[in-house]
Amino acid sequence: MGEIKKLTKDDILKALSEIYDPEIPINIVDLGLIYKIDINNNNDVNVDMTFTTMGCPMHMFIKEQARARIEKIDNVGKVNVNLVWEPKWTPDKISKEAIEKLSRS
Repeated sequence: MGEIKKLTKDDILKALSEIYDPEIPINIVDLGLIYKIDINNNNDVNVDMTFTTMGCPMHMFIKEQARARIEKIDNVGKVNVNLVWEPKWTPDKISKEAIEKLSRS
């Protein structure tokens, strides 16, 4: 029986980069919505994420998409996605690549 591959933050970020905010054509990683990723020795994953506004009507949908996508990663344990509002999201959290993409649109 082989050793189970330890997941990395990059594994989680890669998966989460497939989740897009339906109102903005940018994934949730490049939008700067992912604040923290913790992975324990059992590959249990805890993610803290936020949204651009507290009143975002899609926040539960996107949060569930994020959890479901992480659960598809091979060897992942339990997955918990926490919605946090501190620190408050600001546009300066958007990646340079996403800003360039928006400016070309």
